[in-house]
Amino acid sequence: MKDGFVKTAVATNRVSISDCRYNTNCIVTMMHEAAAVGVKLLVFPELSITGYTCGDLFFQPLLQQKALDGLLTIVSETETLDMVALVGLPIMFEGKLYNCAAVISHGSILGIVPKTHLPNYGEFYEQRWFARSPVENGTLMIGKTSVPFGTKLIFRCASLPTFLFAVEICEDLWVSSPPSVSHAEAGAVLIANLSASNDLIGKREYRRQLVQNQSASCVCAYLYANAGSGESSTDLVFTGHSLIAENGIMLAEANYSDTALVVADIDIARLAFERSRMTTFFPSDRTGYQIIDFSLAVEQTQLSRSFPKHPFVPTDPTVLDQRCSDIIALQATALCTRLVNTKIQSVTLGISGGLDSTLALLVCVEAFDKLNIDRSNITVVTMPCFGTTKRTLRNANRLCTELDLTLRTIDITASVNAHFKDIEHDPAIHNVVFENSQARERTQVLMDIANQQGALVVGTGDLSELALGWATYNGDHMSMYGVNASVPKTLVRHLVDYYRRRRSDGDLKAVLKDILDTPVSPELLPAVEGKMVQPTEEIVGPYELHDYFLYYMLRWGYAPAKILRIAVASFEGVYDRETILSWMKVFYHRFFTQQFKRSCLPDGPKIGSIALSPRGDWRMPSDASVSTWKEELDRL
Repeated sequence: MKDGFVKTAVATNRVSISDCRYNTNCIVTMMHEAAAVGVKLLVFPELSITGYTCGDLFFQPLLQQKALDGLLTIVSETETLDMVALVGLPIMFEGKLYNCAAVISHGSILGIVPKTHLPNYGEFYEQRWFARSPVENGTLMIGKTSVPFGTKLIFRCASLPTFLFAVEICEDLWVSSPPSVSHAEAGAVLIANLSASNDLIGKREYRRQLVQNQSASCVCAYLYANAGSGESSTDLVFTGHSLIAENGIMLAEANYSDTALVVADIDIARLAFERSRMTTFFPSDRTGYQIIDFSLAVEQTQLSRSFPKHPFVPTDPTVLDQRCSDIIALQATALCTRLVNTKIQSVTLGISGGLDSTLALLVCVEAFDKLNIDRSNITVVTMPCFGTTKRTLRNANRLCTELDLTLRTIDITASVNAHFKDIEHDPAIHNVVFENSQARERTQVLMDIANQQGALVVGTGDLSELALGWATYNGDHMSMYGVNASVPKTLVRHLVDYYRRRRSDGDLKAVLKDILDTPVSPELLPAVEGKMVQPTEEIVGPYELHDYFLYYMLRWGYAPAKILRIAVASFEGVYDRETILSWMKVFYHRFFTQQFKRSCLPDGPKIGSIALSPRGDWRMPSDASVSTWKEELDRL
């Protein structure tokens, strides 16, 4: 429950058709199993107390009474369990029989939700036994207790007010306008579906798509509990295909079983954040809806879900290759559009022999090939100075030669020394003046060459550098179009490697491999014995950590404490808690204090879900204070 995590589960209980006592005992056993692993919301299948395939036995008053007795037994068992459980049974209401879900917690029935859409086609005959749900809510007496009855019920956790859930039953999801749409618009961030959906060839894939897509369109978590193989096989096959999805992502799934407990941690806070930022997700008024409060203990959820170390990088190699192909195509398409619209036929960019400038250069090549412009119109400039090593300079030269580009080498050492003399700076003092003078001189050279040729200066800086402000203001910070502006550092490496593996051969493949093996460095301090002395990640911290912080802070609105919690789990065995926290403090400090650089960025295409353009995704005043976040970090 802390940090907005709620452990949930869908359960497929063993079923003996019409044997309510047996089924009740199985349900109770699974409830205790779920409680033992910390489950707070547990969903059983449709008509789980009786079995779904009872047929005309549903009309029997004895079966109806035994189902109700089973419900009361289950209710009594929940008194000592800190969870909400949903079970299915037939219930009589005002002279009609309904296919219902009972929502129970801490020894009480919170509400009864009847099924709305009753299939009566193909293998289904539900309208033979059950009535469609009433339009408006009512109340039902169970014993001496008055219980809310209806479809417009939203259940809210008093101890985590953003945790609101609603219920629909099986076919309700399969129609053109599912009740879950209205439930979500009325505030439910989690939908529980009690289902008895038989299996057919191809139906499993369709069901998976349906659950995933509904969780995405409703920006919710969707728990789909399906009946298992204990159901009658007279004409149908049930396989217990149960699923849990969150905002389009499948978290957990079960197949081919008569009993299964599928557990997943739902990030309620993440869903609430996503809805808050989406202006197109507009909550309706809750007219006709009844909010029913329940309470659960607030405790640390033992997380079973994992958070990848590199959230910008797909773990599946096939998916990663496709992602890389798409990103390079998007970058090249954006540059093509800019060149066509400005009627410019040439570009210039600086190349250092590092990954960022290599990627920008490869994007330029893709764009020029796409526009059928001769590659010689790409002018690549190497500008060696105090810290340039032979390795990076050699790789830059080889890369341009292999790609048939126009290469210019302009040593800026004399220009920078002259500048030091003009401003009376001692070149022996290797401070920020020493470093930034080189970066600004390089930018001036690029801009002036572009003016000579009527060209566009293509920027090379990436998203991670923009987040940290790791760029010289009006130096490498500036260009005429920044193709890498929304590409994070952890992904840059994979993009270059993809190009190396799929689109190069011979000497080009070899030089790209050596660039990939070169440590990241701005090379602004003098080399020692030909080796760079300024590895970036030793100064600002590991980019894989900073990309991790950036993703969860911007994309999902996680607070520092929550990011630290999941980062410790993600990077177990790589960085300890103290190391992660120390670099997190660096990240927040730099992110806030360097906003002024992002406030005047050149144009650049948005490629992924996060971008820092002041004209697009990220609007932040340059004067914003980091104090609130610093106080939080100091408490960790």
